[in-house]
Amino acid sequence: MIRYRKPGRDDAAILQLIESQLVPLSHLSHNQLDAIRKDIPARLSRGITLVASPNRKRSVIAFIHFMPHDEWLYIDMLAVAPAIQRKHLGTSLMKHAEKIALSRGCKRAKVMVDIGNQKGLSFYQKLGYRIVRIVTPNQCYEMEKTL
Repeated sequence: MIRYRKPGRDDAAILQLIESQLVPLSHLSHNQLDAIRKDIPARLSRGITLVASPNRKRSVIAFIHFMPHDEWLYIDMLAVAPAIQRKHLGTSLMKHAEKIALSRGCKRAKVMVDIGNQKGLSFYQKLGYRIVRIVTPNQCYEMEKTL
């Protein structure tokens, strides 16, 4: 089941997915990561977050956070629990986000993928994203796609 985030109920599981699936891939310093951790609640309130859970009463097992802005869809974060990776849940979340963005007039999408995150790079390439540049300070690939 994919649904919109419910802050009081879903945020602990989202934060756990961030810590277990995204933070280990980052090249940022501990101080930078601490600053990002403090900003996560505000960051989640600035965009749209969809979550996946087996049913309404179960915990979040995947999420995507994104921001449609003018003609761009910015994919901010996507994480899937290890036990259910490679079961197309990430793809389903991406398709939902892209559909919402298209309905709001977005024409292109952008995502940043940490250098060294081969699974993430391959995932986005399979969805049609291509590398447009390397962002050296953050050690990320900037990837784009026409929606």
